[in-house]
Amino acid sequence: MFKKNPTSVRLTLRALGYLLSYPDAQLRSVMPQLIDALQLEQALTPERMAELAAVCQHLAALDPLEAEARYVDHFDRGRQTSLHLFEHVHGDSRDRGPALIDLLQTYDKAGLQFEAEELPDHLPVVLEFASTQPVEVAREFLGEMAHILNALFSALVARGSPYASVIAAVLEVSGQRVQSVALTPEPPMDEVWAEPEAFGGCSTQGQAKPDQPQPVHFVRTPSRAERAPEGAAL
Repeated sequence: MFKKNPTSVRLTLRALGYLLSYPDAQLRSVMPQLIDALQLEQALTPERMAELAAVCQHLAALDPLEAEARYVDHFDRGRQTSLHLFEHVHGDSRDRGPALIDLLQTYDKAGLQFEAEELPDHLPVVLEFASTQPVEVAREFLGEMAHILNALFSALVARGSPYASVIAAVLEVSGQRVQSVALTPEPPMDEVWAEPEAFGGCSTQGQAKPDQPQPVHFVRTPSRAERAPEGAAL
């Protein structure tokens, strides 16, 4: 029986976060316990539970190296499927730093000390934090990220990844609608990681007026004579 308004989602959120973690030997060994934890609170629909059971069976049946390689391919090769939520919003811009600090302050205000190896916006970390909060607080907290989660869900569906079902479960337990959204194309990984040509000229990308002369500011560096104390030999 599916509880539309469960009184607890603690185990569900922790199990989903664990399922989104790197699929090492320890994780694959506890797949049956994860399903038991998800069934205990009955916070997910039977259809979603069936999908998650299939995901667990799929991961457990894969060769260990294959499971790990697929995880890296899904989550570490492109911004659209990154588990670092703020990367979807801020990318590598300066705005991501303050957003991470705000999130850390949220954890701190809840009386929790952050000691994870991952960044605080890593989805398994976010889910673990949400699992420590009352149901309504957890749902409101995750609901603020629904647009990011739906984008992540859509990108995983486009790649044919079974992990899409896990993201859908996160949205469902948060009381949010699971829906596909339009994705912004991202450049191939080869272009993202390409090194600029040495002395290949200045790029116009990011200039206020591309193809127009741009001002260049120089700061004068004092000469050795100017830097030397008075009376010192040069």
